[in-house]
Amino acid sequence: MPAIQNVTRSHLDWLEAEAIFILREVAAECARPVLLFSGGKDSCVLLRLAEKAFRPGKFPFPLMHIDTGHNFDEVIAFRDARAAELGEELIVRSVEDSIRRGSVVLRKETDSRNAAQAVTLLESIEEFGFDACIGGARRDEEKARAKERIFSFRDEFGQWNPKAQRPELWNLYNTRVHAGENMRVFPISNWTELDVWQYIARENLALPSIYYAHQREVIRRKGLLVPVTPLTPPQEGEQVESLTVRFRTVGDISCTCPVASEAADPLAIIAETAITDVTERGATRMDDQTSEASMERRKKEGYF
Repeated sequence: MPAIQNVTRSHLDWLEAEAIFILREVAAECARPVLLFSGGKDSCVLLRLAEKAFRPGKFPFPLMHIDTGHNFDEVIAFRDARAAELGEELIVRSVEDSIRRGSVVLRKETDSRNAAQAVTLLESIEEFGFDACIGGARRDEEKARAKERIFSFRDEFGQWNPKAQRPELWNLYNTRVHAGENMRVFPISNWTELDVWQYIARENLALPSIYYAHQREVIRRKGLLVPVTPLTPPQEGEQVESLTVRFRTVGDISCTCPVASEAADPLAIIAETAITDVTERGATRMDDQTSEASMERRKKEGYF
């Protein structure tokens, strides 16, 4: 008899296998799922996992992006190019449309639209009848995200109650929902920022250019580097500097900040990430610094 070979799997192999299992579980158990794709690094990882789960066939769900209208141009261009390259359906719904309908009301044009995405997302779920929204959130990002199940139940109002979540024993998931209810599903929930970058390096994944070191005009505000844009102009007394920076996460321009960095490739970013003591959201997101409960409050209102 041939000798039995021991196959050693890396931690990335185990994480990948778990995520692929979850994606296939969504496809098997949910009637109308959708994968949220923003062009960010986590959703790019999800697309590669979906390729491994379902190719050579088409994905059993469309892609969707809730566009705030205040996204970085490089990210939107990458989003469209990647969806076209894959040949998958991309649905785009905009906060601008919700503003025109009157379901989103902002005090001024330059207000952050990050939280307002929740309204547009809930409207899109109702429009298409989605019963599961797959996203790239991870437990290491923020305290409220750490409370999430992999299959996170949302009620008929799209709201999340951390005390009313279903037990997840081993790899058994309860996906049953009534009409109007839905699941938010997080296949890379158990991954860390370091895992994501190691996977990006291993799979040689393309990303928007702003994830890597580049020159950008910034101002220093409340301990963060705020990019100088028409939406985030310098305030009186603030000094504009040109620094080499990169973005650890991408989102609404009005609340997403870069970090000082010379890292121009995934291996250099892995080295930086391995020694950082500040989470990516803590280092880059102005809207999460209003209070320790700001993310949890938004999630209870329907935020992803």
